[in-house]
Amino acid sequence: MVTNEPIFNLTNGGKIKLSKSAVYLINKLTQYEARSPESGGVLLGRFIKDSKNIVVDKVTTPMKGDKQTRYLFKRLSPLHQLIIDSEWNKSNGTCNYLGEWHTHPELVPTPSGIDIRDWKRKLKTDTFSSRFLYFIIAGTRSINMWEGDRRTNEIRGLEPISDI
Repeated sequence: MVTNEPIFNLTNGGKIKLSKSAVYLINKLTQYEARSPESGGVLLGRFIKDSKNIVVDKVTTPMKGDKQTRYLFKRLSPLHQLIIDSEWNKSNGTCNYLGEWHTHPELVPTPSGIDIRDWKRKLKTDTFSSRFLYFIIAGTRSINMWEGDRRTNEIRGLEPISDI
């Protein structure tokens, strides 16, 4: 279980931080039990003005219509998009869709081939305001993050700043 606010180095020299509330929700859905299904949702947050830094303030969690099995989470519910739109409007355009998160039933999570293909598809088809999307996989001991570049369609692992 991650108990702090993880911070990762971005490839552009900035940093991305997960808020306590985002970490709390992700921890609640981490697959500690053998019967726990994968969970996931979207990342919402802010680009910090006059810096290269980003804060993930909120995450959505599984909703009716999403598909969950022990080794699969598929975000299918239209409610995630309604939340993205609502948060964008409530914040006057400062709360942005930043990417996706999901859990894996492993200590230190790594993306599967399916994850990488899905992330690359999102880089091509999703609507988002920056050059990058961010992808989190939460394992039972750590949270790892990757950055996807819409220009090159490359996925790169991000280094944590502290031991998370």
